[in-house]
Amino acid sequence: MNGINVLCGVGILSTPYAIKQGGWLGLVILCLFAVLAWYTGVLLRRCLDSKEGLETYPDIGHAAFGTTGRIAISIILYVELYACCIEYLILESDNLSKLFPNAHLTIGSMTLNSHVFFTILTTLVVMPTTWLRDLSCLSYISAGGVIASILGVVCLFWVGVVDHVGFENKGTALNLPGIPIAIGLYGYCYSGHGVFPNIYSSLKNRNQFPSILFTCIGLSSILFAGAAVMGYKMFGESTESQFTLNLPENLVVSKVAIWTTVANPITKYALTITPLAMSLEELLPPNQQKYANIIMLRSSLVVSTLLTALSVPFFGLVMAFVGSLLAMLVTYILPCACFLAILKRKVTWHQIAACTFIIVVGVCCACVGTYSSLSKIIQKYT
Repeated sequence: MNGINVLCGVGILSTPYAIKQGGWLGLVILCLFAVLAWYTGVLLRRCLDSKEGLETYPDIGHAAFGTTGRIAISIILYVELYACCIEYLILESDNLSKLFPNAHLTIGSMTLNSHVFFTILTTLVVMPTTWLRDLSCLSYISAGGVIASILGVVCLFWVGVVDHVGFENKGTALNLPGIPIAIGLYGYCYSGHGVFPNIYSSLKNRNQFPSILFTCIGLSSILFAGAAVMGYKMFGESTESQFTLNLPENLVVSKVAIWTTVANPITKYALTITPLAMSLEELLPPNQQKYANIIMLRSSLVVSTLLTALSVPFFGLVMAFVGSLLAMLVTYILPCACFLAILKRKVTWHQIAACTFIIVVGVCCACVGTYSSLSKIIQKYT
């Protein structure tokens, strides 16, 4: 449940927009990323099993490249998870504003519009869920997130078939200028590797991890592709960064889809931010690691994501940036680099070839996608 919940969530909303950006052939990128993500997930497991005491992604970095590796991987990993939490708040603001466009809050001479108001409200709702320290408790919350993801795709299908919106748009086979953004959006879909070591460490039967990972990525990819094809066939070139924003406002099923989308990030926020929170807690002096101090630290972390979300409210472009730069590093490049460094005396020639291929693909995608998404974010401001 935790694995599928981390993978299959916010990213699914932008898969139709990814086809709009890159064309139908861009789905090949989605399939390639899925296969490579499973392989690098298995490599992470091999790294964790190589030495006693390895439990987290930074532990793997330390085993591979020493203290420098731990620090570098920690920064990259936690910035990625932090950015995902920012995306959750932007998503909530966009969808709740669609449901209640006239909502606002006036405090003295200051008036908060619907976007700002709902971002703050969402922050207050998710904050208590971050106070849980046991990932097995979060798996019950994750079950709700998985159901919400599936229900969102079902609602999209219902609007197209039962409510006769139809699947008439043909689209283009390939749109080269939009491929860099599509790479980032598809890459974001498989950005759960930062949490996988924590999930693996919490398993009772760790031998099941490869099959669990295959199931998580397989089911998530089916939902990604299904939503992408249906959404783009329905809305064509008018497809927005989240398919929920395209759904007709007068339909009951549209409201169901939006509300399930609103519920989804609430189930994911705590699971995503937990590794970062746990690492920050380790920096506290031993006599200060009390539960009250931990709650204050985690609450401060949540508030900081709120302030960032209000500063950069561009859902699609932020997702493309995170998927291009951070997800490429965490999901594809670093697992291969760490595997080769830790098990350099045991790797076979085909493992070296596979890892080299994945690193080259990851670096190329990161460079192209990051430049494109970052330049468009700057254009938004200028």
